[in-house]
Order: sequence, then C-alpha cells, then structure tokens
Amino acid sequence: MDDLGVDHAIVCPVRTRGYHLAASNEAIAEAVSASGGRLTGVARVDPLLGDDACAELERALEALGLRGLFLHPWEETFRIADGCVAPVVEVARQHRVPVIVAAGYPWLSEALQVGALARRFPDVTFIATNGLQLNISGLGQIDAELAIAENENLLIQTSGVYREDFIEGIARRFGAHRVLYASGYPIFDPRLEIRRVQWAAFAMPDEAAILGGNAAAVFALAEG
Repeated sequence: MDDLGVDHAIVCPVRTRGYHLAASNEAIAEAVSASGGRLTGVARVDPLLGDDACAELERALEALGLRGLFLHPWEETFRIADGCVAPVVEVARQHRVPVIVAAGYPWLSEALQVGALARRFPDVTFIATNGLQLNISGLGQIDAELAIAENENLLIQTSGVYREDFIEGIARRFGAHRVLYASGYPIFDPRLEIRRVQWAAFAMPDEAAILGGNAAAVFALAEG
C-alpha cells in the first residue's frame, strides 16, 4: 500500500482450513484494528450453514466491527441465487452494508444469477468481482451487461478484467459510479490492476472515482 500510494484498503477473509469461517473473520478484525484506520474489513460466511451463518454475520458486523459481507459461491459451493443465500443477505440489508460476490464462476455465480439476487434485494448494494465474468467475452460479456442494466444496485470490480474496453463500456453506458477498482491481491498484482483503470479512457474525475471514491461511498468510509 505504501509503495503504491494506497491510503485505504477493503480486506476480506480467505477460506479457512476448518469448516467454520469465524476464525477468519476474527483475523480480519484484528488486522483492521492494528491498521491505524487504513483497513476496512468485511465478513465471510457460508450460507449453507443457515441460522449459524446468520448468527456469525451478526457477530462479525456488531461485535467485530466489520463493514460488509463477502460470499464466495465457488469455494463454499452454493449457487448465488439459491434460497439459502437470502437469509444472510437479509442480515446485511438490515445492517445496511454492501455484499461482495465472487462472480463469474460457472453454474454458481454467473452474471445473470448474480443479477437475480440483486433484483430480490433492490436496497442492497452488490459488488461483483471479476467484472461479473471470468472470460470477458462472448455471451458472458452480454450477460454481464444485461445484469448491470437491469439492476441499479449492482456494481463491478475491475480486478482481472483484461479487457479495458469492457471497463470503459460499462462506465460509459451505466456511469463510472458502477465500477470499483480492486487489486485482487495477493492473487493479482496491484500495480497492474491500477494500470487497468489508468489505461482505460476515463476523464480524471471518473478515474479518481473508480480508483477510490466509489468504494469510499459504498463502504461509507467518510463516516469512520
């Protein structure tokens, strides 16, 4: 962060070696506490655990001070639009925090599936990783654009989106506020991920919004 001039970062738990994610949420909370205000953490739960997942999310948001929900359908193996997801999203809705979805995974979190969930919760902000798709081409790209067009509450992250023209097109068609820079670190190199935004043809206000202003608004960072 220091080398790249990054003032603030949103951090989320990786998959724990055990089945329950509570320890990972606690590790994130500890990192946030030790960061001197430079990190904001989000909680991760497995919706397949039902009431236990809701209880863990409540604990993470209230006792641990985390500021959002991260769902990874591929690693926890659930479909993002299935009924088991609604209860944990409802907890996020009640706490007025955003939901980040690891998106683009075949059968589990493809663009239209993420869009279907966003449509069920129009007052929740959803942030899709990987530009809502992994291939960034063909019907997947069309589905991503359809999902974004149909859901004002659906935003995308830029990490790993190797087609700058796709990022440009989303910003131009739907507004730069629908696009958030994400590093995807440590899987991706943040130096390249920043360049993805800078190489795209944005006016300076849009570039600044995508690189940080939009995330600050979504996560209410100005409120502390």
